[in-house]
Amino acid sequence: FSRSLFLHIFPSTDLTSTVGYDSIIQHLNDGRKNCKEFEDFLKERAIIEEKYGKELINLSKKKPCGQTELNTLKRSLDVFKQQIDNVGQGHIQLAQTLREEAKKMEDFREKQKLHRKKIELIMEAIHKNRNLQYKKTMEAKRLYEQRCRDKDEAEQAVHRNASLVTQKQQEKLFLKLAQTKSALEDTDRSYQQSVTTMEKIREEWQNEHIKACEFFETQECERINYFRNALWLHVNQLSLGCVQNDEKYEEIRKSLEMCSIEKDVDFFVNLRKTGSLAPAPVVYENYYNAQRNVTPAARSPAPVPISR
Repeated sequence: FSRSLFLHIFPSTDLTSTVGYDSIIQHLNDGRKNCKEFEDFLKERAIIEEKYGKELINLSKKKPCGQTELNTLKRSLDVFKQQIDNVGQGHIQLAQTLREEAKKMEDFREKQKLHRKKIELIMEAIHKNRNLQYKKTMEAKRLYEQRCRDKDEAEQAVHRNASLVTQKQQEKLFLKLAQTKSALEDTDRSYQQSVTTMEKIREEWQNEHIKACEFFETQECERINYFRNALWLHVNQLSLGCVQNDEKYEEIRKSLEMCSIEKDVDFFVNLRKTGSLAPAPVVYENYYNAQRNVTPAARSPAPVPISR
C-alpha cells in the first residue's frame, strides 16, 4: 500500500465524496497561487531596482557635485561619481536577473500545471463513472428490495387466503407469486451484476486515487523545494549586490585616503599665485616737502614682505 501522506485525506466514509480529493486540489492551487505571488514580487522588485539604477546614473552624470574642486579632492570626487554610476549599473543588472528568475518561476509553475492537468482529467472521468455506477447500483438495490417486499406480500396473500378463496382466485394468487419471484430473480441478478461492476470501478478509482495522491505529493514536494531554493537564491543575489556595492564604495574610500589637504592648498596657490609680497603701505606725503624733494623712492615705497 502506498505510503503517500496525502492518503491521510482519503474519503473513507462516503464512496461518492470528493472532499479529500478536492482539499488536495485546493491546496495545490493555493501553492501555485503562492508561486505566482512570488513571481509578481520579483517583477515588481525588478521595476524598483531598474528605476533606482537609472536614477542613480542620471544623478551621477547630471547633478553637479563639487565640480570646482581641485587636485586630489577632485580626483576623489571623480571616483565617487564613477562608482555611483557603477552602483546604478549594478542595480539595472540585478533587475534583469530578477526578471530572469521570475520567468523561471513562471515556467516551473506552468510545467507543473500542465502535468497536473493530465492527472486531474483522469480523476474527473473516474469520479464521474464511479458516481454514475453508484447511482445505478443504488437504484438496482431499491428495485431488488421492492421486489423482495412484493414477493413477501404475495406469499403472505397465498397463505392467508388459502382456504378462503375459490380455486380460480387461488390460481391468480399463485400466478402473482410466481411473477413476483421471477421479477425478484431478475432484479437480484441485476443488483448483483451492478454491485460487481461497482466494485471493479471502485478498485480502479482507488488505484488511480492512490497514484494521483503519490503524484500530487511528489509535485508538492518539488514545488516547496523549488520555491525555497528560489527564495534562497533571491536573498543571495541581494547579498551579492550589497557586497559588490561595498567594493565600489571601498574604491571611493581608497581614493579619499589619497586626498591631501596640503597638496590641494599648495596646488591652488601655485595655480592662482600673483606674488609673495604685499603692496607697500600708503604714507603721508607733505605737498610742499614733496615739491622740494621729488624722488622716485619717496613716491614709490618698497613693498612689505608677507609674514606668516
